[in-house]
Amino acid sequence: MLDERKRRVLLSVIDDYIETAEPVGSRTLARKYDLGVSAATIRNEMADLEMLGFLEHLHTSSGRVPSAKGWRFYVDGLLPPRQVSDEEKAIIDEWYRKKVQRLDEVFHETAKLIANVTKSVAIVVAPQIQEAAFRCLQFLPLDKNRSIAVLLTDAGFVENKIVDMPDGATFEDFRRLAETVNELLAGKALKSVGESLKQIRDAINDAKLYDAAEELIYRALDGCKAERLYLGGTRQLLEQPEFRDVARVKNILLVLEEEEIIKDILRAHRGAGLNVSIGRENEDEQIKDCSIVTASYHMGRELLGTVAVLGPTRMQYGKAIALLNYLNDNMTQIVKKIGTS
Repeated sequence: MLDERKRRVLLSVIDDYIETAEPVGSRTLARKYDLGVSAATIRNEMADLEMLGFLEHLHTSSGRVPSAKGWRFYVDGLLPPRQVSDEEKAIIDEWYRKKVQRLDEVFHETAKLIANVTKSVAIVVAPQIQEAAFRCLQFLPLDKNRSIAVLLTDAGFVENKIVDMPDGATFEDFRRLAETVNELLAGKALKSVGESLKQIRDAINDAKLYDAAEELIYRALDGCKAERLYLGGTRQLLEQPEFRDVARVKNILLVLEEEEIIKDILRAHRGAGLNVSIGRENEDEQIKDCSIVTASYHMGRELLGTVAVLGPTRMQYGKAIALLNYLNDNMTQIVKKIGTS
């Protein structure tokens, strides 16, 4: 579609625009990039690229910026493969090691991590846990009058609460309660465990103990009726030169306040592997100035979560794609590790 020289010029324009957020001129390319041709030749190539629809002028500036077509060509065919560096891996691994101690922290910290690395908005949507299967119920001693109840599913979701010991009950009673519940519910879809509650009640034969288990189960179900949304990095987005204009960023901020809109945007890409949607390729008019990189992660057949990076069309696509690819393995392993600890 493009000869090698035009590809190199286009790549240089895009690299420079990502770095500076300023329209790029031929003299800039001749000075900063070893293209092996004169500024006049570069200027002619840029004019050809504009005629072909890969570059465009912004206002009256003599410089050019990538068009929507240019960005798509860059992501699909020019973007050099990038791996997460050993230094970045160490930062990511240390982040999780220090900040994630419980399963319900994984997605929240993942959003903050992605925003910190990419300097863009990070969006993480946890799965509809009601489609996951019950894994186990545990009780951990807190003091002589209270215990911490923990409900875990095979998709890595955890619900916990502090439970008061019924009069006359011991921690050993709670341990037997957990054994009974686990025997009757293990492997059942969380949304259908209500069908087994009568069996649990009959097997426990202790109204106060049963009430403690039932309350936790229903609390978990109530918390799982909708997907959980985690955001990070709004401040980083506002620091981007494109969005210093309050009027321009207002619509994006309004979208970020509407959970269902964000979830709908991510659902559109779910199951498609890693996907990049650029500018006006986004269906929602309010984010036409943005690009979104999304990836869905699974543990076996269960959806573990959907992660997205939302930023200006000038975002560092290589870094975002490399990070999401790395997290594809890393986050799954973290969930497994915490879930079995």
